[in-house]
Amino acid sequence: MKKIEAIIKPFKLDDVRAALSEVGIAGMTVSEVKGFGRQRGHTELYRGAEYMVDFLPKVKLEIVVAEDDVERCLEAIMETAQTGKIGDGKIFVTAVERVIRIRTGEQNEDAV
Repeated sequence: MKKIEAIIKPFKLDDVRAALSEVGIAGMTVSEVKGFGRQRGHTELYRGAEYMVDFLPKVKLEIVVAEDDVERCLEAIMETAQTGKIGDGKIFVTAVERVIRIRTGEQNEDAV
């Protein structure tokens, strides 16, 4: 099993969720996060004073899938989250050793 973590622009969340549903992904965790990469933030004006906004709002998706589903998920995320502009985000794929569904005790792929 693999864990896919995708950091995307907030306005792309509905499109990405719909694309993942089309490839058979039923569950995911979504968190509102802040961060920056090469984008480095921007300046804003508030009551006549200019200040730097270092951390930009993003959305983090976390999905655990079987190894066979990883490439389909990655393609769905990349195709729908991409705007072609800086700050589109990143995707991280890591190995998952074990999953347990607390309610039933099911493990690994049965628990996903």
